[in-house]
Amino acid sequence: MSKNYAALAGDVVLALGGAGNIVAATHCMTRLRFVLQDPTLADSAALKSIKGVMGVVRSDNQCQVIIGNTVSQAYREVVRLLPENLQPAEPQGKPPLTLRRIGAGILDALIGTMSPLIPAIIGGSMVKLLAMVLEMSGVLPKGSPTLTILTTIGDGAFFFLPLMVAASAAIKFKTNMSLAIAIAGVLVHPSFIELMAKAAQGEHVEFALIPVTAVKYTYTVIPALVMTWCLSYIERWVDRITPAVTKNFLKPMLIVLIAAPLAILLIGPVGIWIGSAISALVYTIHGYLGWLSVAIMGALWPLLVMTGMHRVFTPTIIQTIAETGREGMVMPSEIGANLSLGGSSLAVAWKTKNPELRQTALAAAASAILAGISEPALYGVAVRLKRPLIASLISGFVCGAVAGIAGLASHSMAAPGLFTSVQFFDPANPMSIVWVFGVMALAVVLSFVLTLLLGFEDIPVQEPVNNKTASAPVTELAH
Repeated sequence: MSKNYAALAGDVVLALGGAGNIVAATHCMTRLRFVLQDPTLADSAALKSIKGVMGVVRSDNQCQVIIGNTVSQAYREVVRLLPENLQPAEPQGKPPLTLRRIGAGILDALIGTMSPLIPAIIGGSMVKLLAMVLEMSGVLPKGSPTLTILTTIGDGAFFFLPLMVAASAAIKFKTNMSLAIAIAGVLVHPSFIELMAKAAQGEHVEFALIPVTAVKYTYTVIPALVMTWCLSYIERWVDRITPAVTKNFLKPMLIVLIAAPLAILLIGPVGIWIGSAISALVYTIHGYLGWLSVAIMGALWPLLVMTGMHRVFTPTIIQTIAETGREGMVMPSEIGANLSLGGSSLAVAWKTKNPELRQTALAAAASAILAGISEPALYGVAVRLKRPLIASLISGFVCGAVAGIAGLASHSMAAPGLFTSVQFFDPANPMSIVWVFGVMALAVVLSFVLTLLLGFEDIPVQEPVNNKTASAPVTELAH
């Protein structure tokens, strides 16, 4: 059944307090993401009751409305209801600075910056996987121009990731995007890369008598993100000190002269150290706990998706694959997590007597199992019915344990599903193919069986009410 996205958008905007209460709007793979002027005007209960809305996640002045795989269609209708240039009023006074607000701000900046980049990252990953399959199968010989071009197409989003991060962060921090991209471009300029390679080999490199740390910035996230945040303050400060008559040339010149050296000498190296420290922490835990860490992550992954915190791992995964060629903790855990949600949805579709729920569950199961997009299953089925979520978490733990024991690792970054399973194939270990499909089959079957055993409270079918009698819908426990 096709959705009326115009009506859906109108209801969402109204429940958020109207178009005037929306400061910014964007979307990721499955969610409409809003920044609100006054979060108290948003009605979460009304949002959740809108047909087509699978769930709502709120944090401070942020509101995420989960729509599913067709979120882009809903977003187009939302944009039509909003002013072309949103100009939010200045908030009255600043809230007190606390550790909680600092932590929430950091997570919001990271998630808000990375979410719009996910389609490009997934697209690049899939092209790189295609090139790998064509080479492994012998269709394209190693070193052939076609293979090289295909690999370059897939690698573009990762090599120039600092530029993409700078552009996305500029929107997030409300600073000049072209200046942010220009400064991030310095970090991936061929001449600068060559200079950093010499510095890495021991050659002394300095700028204005200050030593420059040897750092490789391609495939990185944190340096460009921190640099753009600093740029937002530098731009405002330079704007205040420059005379009006010189702003068109002196202001951008000063901004670049201040921000670019600052990025090279301080922000860039610090950003790399922060990213490396986070990666080291994650994989130190993996080193100590081994397969158990993958199992725990497999059970926790749906809960992380519910809060949006799963995007926090994106920079870590990208950096780890760039440095080592593989990632063996987070991505393998997603195999069981995603397909378990799909298996639970299949069980719901099998047992429910509600035609609309069956249709939703089947679509959600296909999305999770085939493409690894689990949010329709998570919000449209599991969270809605509770017990299928419990079945998915148990299955995710078991399948994560199996994936960890098998030593599965991803060579690229795409949501694990049947269509993207190739990212776990290891040419040096042909048995990896058997393990990947084994874990996927186990996830679907185990979660399916657990959901049937646990049962769920079926959603009653709303019978049409005639003029003579009105029968109340009957709720039953499906087993």
